[in-house]
Amino acid sequence: MFTWRRLGKVFTPQEVTGRPWMAEFAQAPATLVLDDVVRVYISTRPPRDAQGQYVSYTGWVDLDRSNLTSVVRVALEPILPLGGLGAFDEFGTYPVSVIRDDDGLVRAYYGGWTRCESVPYDVAIGLATSSDDGVSFTPRGVGPLLARSLTEPMTISGPKVRRFDGQWHLWYVAGTKWKVVDGRPESVFKIRHATSADGITWDRSGETVIPDVLEADECQASPDVFRLGDRYHMLFSAKYSWGFRNGDRGYRLGYAWSADLVHWERDDAHAGLEPAGGDEWDGQALAYPHVFDVDGRVYMAYLGNDVGRDGFGLAELDQHVADAR
Repeated sequence: MFTWRRLGKVFTPQEVTGRPWMAEFAQAPATLVLDDVVRVYISTRPPRDAQGQYVSYTGWVDLDRSNLTSVVRVALEPILPLGGLGAFDEFGTYPVSVIRDDDGLVRAYYGGWTRCESVPYDVAIGLATSSDDGVSFTPRGVGPLLARSLTEPMTISGPKVRRFDGQWHLWYVAGTKWKVVDGRPESVFKIRHATSADGITWDRSGETVIPDVLEADECQASPDVFRLGDRYHMLFSAKYSWGFRNGDRGYRLGYAWSADLVHWERDDAHAGLEPAGGDEWDGQALAYPHVFDVDGRVYMAYLGNDVGRDGFGLAELDQHVADAR
């Protein structure tokens, strides 16, 4: 169904100077289309601290709207500070999804994470707003918008927000359990869906949206839904729950379609992009797809090997395929 033309890696954080908070990683790209640029939000990290621990920040990269492979500017500061002592986002924001609301403000739905004792982390979804076209954001509160609950007792992360026919839709990732593999806790997580009239109060179904195909403990991430023709399409990434740090079991793109945003048919063979192979930056893995359109063309931002440690790239949807649907 889809055929994507690779445009190559567009941004490499290791090439940026003067921003110690942006030493590596450009994870979970999400876009805001402005008059002259496409602002791409990414989760990035400074070097590990003396104890070998990371924190993460969200920044942005502006791409020339007329040439998306050209970087115009890079954020001087993160869009949000780390949360305070004991807060849900004390150690980082990752990932983020941005959308403009009816008042013209830009909303950022973001995963905020904190460290834990028995497992590496916990994540909840926060909300922040911007009045300067997404340069900087202010949290709506100290606490999260969506967090663990009676029916979703583990991590809540990976927000992707869209509006269709006036209704707000949130696709996110809910942890279902932790499993110990070779002495290391590994999270298992599935794609979920929530709806809202205002983007603030959400009705969560609590049901996994996409069936497993890799294994029962398949991990699903970064669901992004868009409409083309008379169907809704979802691109996401999926991996095995163990042994995924090598190329064969790591992230690949998944695909599903729906007529009603509730019932989804999965068919990964139609995702349209495979790892490039060899020593390419996306040779062994593909992850965190984000689809957006600019001036009548459809693009996908995505991560390659090592979940975006060395940057993100772009692909363009083959227009002939788009016209044929």
